[in-house]
Amino acid sequence: MAVAASPQMQAYFDQLEKQTQDAFAVGQKARAKLFDAVPQVEVSLAKNMAERVVGLISVLAPQIVNSGVVERIIELEKEYAPLDWRVAFRIAEEVAQQKFCKFKDEHEAIDIGIRTGFAYVTVGVVSSPLDGIVTIEFKDRMDRRGKYLSISFAGPIRNAGGTAAAVSVLIADYVRKKMKYDVFDATEQEIKRANTELQDYHDRVTNLQYFPSAEEVEFLMKNLPVEVAGEPSEKMEVSNHKDLPRIPTNFIRSGYCLVLSSCIPLKAPKLWKQLGKWGKDLDMEQWNFLEEFLAIQKKAKAKGGGAVKKDANAKLSPDYTYIADLVAGRPILGHPLRPGGFRLHYGRSRSSGLSGQSIHPATMHVLENYIATGTQLKVERPGKGAAFTPCDTIDGPIVKLDDGSVVRLETEALALQYQKRVAEILFLGDALIDYGDFANRNHVLAPAGYCPEWWAKETEKFAITTYGSADYAKIAAETGLPAESIEQWLKNPMRATPGVHDAITLSKTTKVALHPYYTYHWADIDRAALLTLTDWLQKAMLHTDGKGIYKIVLPLNNPGKRTLELLGVPHLAVNKEFAVIEHPHAAAFAAQLNITDKVPDFRAIIEPRAQESTLATIQAMSSVPLRDKSGTYIGSRMGRPEKAKQRKLTGSPHGLFPIGEEGGRMRSLQAALKAGFVKAQYPIYTCKHCNTRTVFSICEQCERPTEKEYYCKFCAKTIPTPQCAMHGKALPYQEQSIDIKRIFFSSLKLLGMDTYPDLIKGVRGTSNESHFAEHPAKSILRAKHDLYVNKDGTIRYDCSEITLTHFKPFEINTPVTKLLELGYTHDIHGKPLERDDQVLEIKPQDVVLPCCPHGPEDDEPADAVMYRTAQFIDELLIKLYKLPPYYCLSTPDDLVGHCIVGLAPHTSAGMLGRIIGFSKTQGFLAHPYYHQACRRDCDGDEIGFILLLDAFLNFSKSFLPNSRGSTMDAPLVLSNMLIPTEVDDQAFDVGIAWSYPVELYESALQYKMPGDVKIPQIKHVLNTTLQYEQMGFTHDTEDTNAGVLCSAYKTLPSMEEKLRGQMILAEKIRAVDTADVAKLVIEKHFIRDTKGNLRKFSMQEFRCVNCNEKFRRPPLIGKCTHCQGKLLFTITEGSVVKYLGPTISLVDKYDLGPYLKQSVEILQRRIESVFGKDKEKQMGLGQWFTEKEQVST
Repeated sequence: MAVAASPQMQAYFDQLEKQTQDAFAVGQKARAKLFDAVPQVEVSLAKNMAERVVGLISVLAPQIVNSGVVERIIELEKEYAPLDWRVAFRIAEEVAQQKFCKFKDEHEAIDIGIRTGFAYVTVGVVSSPLDGIVTIEFKDRMDRRGKYLSISFAGPIRNAGGTAAAVSVLIADYVRKKMKYDVFDATEQEIKRANTELQDYHDRVTNLQYFPSAEEVEFLMKNLPVEVAGEPSEKMEVSNHKDLPRIPTNFIRSGYCLVLSSCIPLKAPKLWKQLGKWGKDLDMEQWNFLEEFLAIQKKAKAKGGGAVKKDANAKLSPDYTYIADLVAGRPILGHPLRPGGFRLHYGRSRSSGLSGQSIHPATMHVLENYIATGTQLKVERPGKGAAFTPCDTIDGPIVKLDDGSVVRLETEALALQYQKRVAEILFLGDALIDYGDFANRNHVLAPAGYCPEWWAKETEKFAITTYGSADYAKIAAETGLPAESIEQWLKNPMRATPGVHDAITLSKTTKVALHPYYTYHWADIDRAALLTLTDWLQKAMLHTDGKGIYKIVLPLNNPGKRTLELLGVPHLAVNKEFAVIEHPHAAAFAAQLNITDKVPDFRAIIEPRAQESTLATIQAMSSVPLRDKSGTYIGSRMGRPEKAKQRKLTGSPHGLFPIGEEGGRMRSLQAALKAGFVKAQYPIYTCKHCNTRTVFSICEQCERPTEKEYYCKFCAKTIPTPQCAMHGKALPYQEQSIDIKRIFFSSLKLLGMDTYPDLIKGVRGTSNESHFAEHPAKSILRAKHDLYVNKDGTIRYDCSEITLTHFKPFEINTPVTKLLELGYTHDIHGKPLERDDQVLEIKPQDVVLPCCPHGPEDDEPADAVMYRTAQFIDELLIKLYKLPPYYCLSTPDDLVGHCIVGLAPHTSAGMLGRIIGFSKTQGFLAHPYYHQACRRDCDGDEIGFILLLDAFLNFSKSFLPNSRGSTMDAPLVLSNMLIPTEVDDQAFDVGIAWSYPVELYESALQYKMPGDVKIPQIKHVLNTTLQYEQMGFTHDTEDTNAGVLCSAYKTLPSMEEKLRGQMILAEKIRAVDTADVAKLVIEKHFIRDTKGNLRKFSMQEFRCVNCNEKFRRPPLIGKCTHCQGKLLFTITEGSVVKYLGPTISLVDKYDLGPYLKQSVEILQRRIESVFGKDKEKQMGLGQWFTEKEQVST
């Protein structure tokens, strides 16, 4: 299928294809040596979405490969459109009709058909078609008139997303109808069971995203033509309506509850929008009930929403959702719509968009280093969360220092200079948010604070209106200012700022509002504060020169000083006696209050305007036009800290070779060697040449292929076939005691090694279906290179996702010569690449890996881990597979140009990526397409990656656990070419403009919807050569590695220090209610945890310190019955009382009211009734409130 791309971009994709095929060929040669589970690479390659779909479904139905399904999907896409649901319907029908390949019966054909259609809807990436659908059954109707289709869901259905999961039910019904099965007939008891189960799940398990009313559920159950069912997932039974004949379990079913709440009901508008267009054409009229359902839903919402009323005049209402689940140690940075919080600034930096937002690097530093590049913040709007990155062309924070001075921190250097002296954060600065994020959420455009680019666009608009074009010479002639300066101010408004007198002259001449650099936050103060300020100004000493006022001196100790702070006017506190506004702000402040040579009588001007807003009053008084500097403030709190670390399984094993109980507490091969044997479940192989039993497909003695055998537990013997003649299916494994010394030392011999690492860790046992064991040679080599294995046999590195559309060579630490080799020949201006500070546009499958120099010791940078991984693979190729090395790296920098597999949690299809460098951040920096190809955005999500050849050599489906959801997070399929139309559509909303038009800001003032403004977005260039190239960004930054690189949350060693930092910030930030933070920490975290741990303490198990054996109750002999070891609590007293001290201290210090105080006292008494009083225990966490109060003052 041809994809629109320029010749240069096509050459790039061809190069990636070649690298993939080269690595795949090496993997195939190595796999043919028979040291692995199967003799071929187990990652399916896919060039497009159709091949991904088939590759995914082939896990269940291998016969679907090369059957014509791929070609048919492409035909259907031409008939309808890519990602059209009708493609899924038709391909599901045709697979079910066995048009492409045969299945054992019609039941299996329908099952695979529905899963294939579902896989198409989920773009062949997530594992929900495999694990989210449990079974598809056919049951008898109550009237015995025929059979209906029942589709059973499990928890992993959530990974598909609500819309896709709902569409899976539509697909099932479409196939049902085409295959001539009857409709589902829900009984009254089944309807009541549905309501009860949803209520129980919502109340006792977890809050549903959408909780439908009883009327909605009843109507839906009566009209659904197929049964939605589910497998039991919780240990709790439903509270009522049990033992129903057609529902085989009384336990709560998570998949069932999700589909009947957050899928079909919540997404009903989307379903009806599509079915209303073409449902009749596909014979789907049975779903016309959705129109009536939506009316019922609307009525139910109106009833339920009666208690919550918004101010009819309010365009934006405060949204407290983001602080509802506050966690101790993670600070709140602003309450909803509170002045002083993050100010909305429209735009996209080189490293924001796709939910990611940018703030000034100075802001990161004044927030006690809690917010670093990649840190997730839960935000009030437009979405729920965002990964934050630095941008130095937006406003930074305004702070009050310990001496009372107010300073704008315009550079990172200034922030570092004053960081220790900040007494109050008056304004956090700007949050740069892409227009595309508002468009994607369909969130009303909120007013932005007045900013330089808005000012520039308004000035240009004045010129066009007045002169017919943006003629700088004519503006210069009218204002008397240099045309060159005017051109610079208007073309580069973020970097070039006019002097204060030039700005005033421009404003007076053009009638455009005063430049935002000299504008203050008049909308944030009330009338009383304004009068306090103007009364204070009567005592001012004005210093003038030939140009006007250049200094204003005021007495320091006056209430008007606070108003000056709230306006954000920079000033100095001198000798604890005077407040001094210096140049240039003295002139700007005077112009806005129309102060000339003396201070006017402000009360005479202000008092007659009692009905006006403060801003309107100032606009009437000012000698220059003014706009609102504040705009919209956005509340936020810290969510997840950024992440970049190698993934480790429980116990940190080096390999997936089982060492049983003989491995001891550390699960080490060395401990098993001392025992001399290992007893565990292993596969059964026999070497006919040596006449010996082994657990590998190749004999460790003669290195010849062995023969697989099976075990019949009824006959208690091994057999050569998977079926026992007497008892049916035999097991592919057997619990056996193996000679670990023979296996281990033969592995060393195979590797040509005389010595081995001091600690080689395996796993206690395997959980895969065949109990296949990884060859211990791999464990030995991983231990040698200090690497750890993931559940699928690969080495995985996890990190936070960050958007990157443009970069400078020095930011990714890659020489210009290397980038030229990789195809980066010109910068964004079309100039040849020669310097390391030129801005380049990233290619869609290129990635920048994290290499943070300041992370915790355990979080080793990706370059070091991947460098050792490459060395491990080369040594594996040479010593185990007897093949030439592949990577041949000399330094970690040599990884540049090599490929990885990017894989997000809960997905099963990887995306090929090429390493082009390493940033100093802890983020995985990639194109929006790449993140969306992995079904993720940059709202705080994380992604994992694997070296390409590691996936081809070491990944095996045989390692995956035999449990629900095991195929999630496994690279079953690899897409080696990124096709924009096949990624998640959120990427299509990303803005690609170089600047925003003035209409955007004007529309935002009127609270219009995003669709009312036309801004260039990715969706406007799809299916053209520009879909891969020439993206724009509105705000540049000097260095994407600026700001804080590692959050203090990760480096502070104890909860005591994290909590202290959280409360210090709450006291410093003007936009935060400190008492409310303390209350939320106690109610949402401390009390819940303490009560939960107290309850678990009385229900806990006991653990043996030696062998880790667990006991529900301690044996009467008082020690382990297996090894005579000492028994320990699994839940200690310390874990129960750890938050009690800080809870009491918070309640006392912040006076949180009698109710909360008494609740804490009752909890304290309950704890003392269990453990008794202990004056010294666990008080450290709370002492800082009383003993270290001076820290925050």
